[in-house]
Amino acid sequence: MSSSSSSSSTSTTSPTWVAFGPAGVVGSIHRTDDGFAIRMSSEGAYHGAFPTLDIAKSAVHAALGPGVDRPEFSEH
Repeated sequence: MSSSSSSSSTSTTSPTWVAFGPAGVVGSIHRTDDGFAIRMSSEGAYHGAFPTLDIAKSAVHAALGPGVDRPEFSEH
């Protein structure tokens, strides 16, 4: 998704959704003051200020690359 931007100073609040793929955890979505931010397991920084949870889930899926199945999401 082209609407994401990198931000390492994102202030997160509860709840969090964890994204699981066939090999385990691939990323997470965190509610922020601006909407939702994603963090991929392979990176340390939060990305984006997505307006809805569904758009943030799509961003996690897109970040996994082409041909990868959509991960399952679990609220924590």
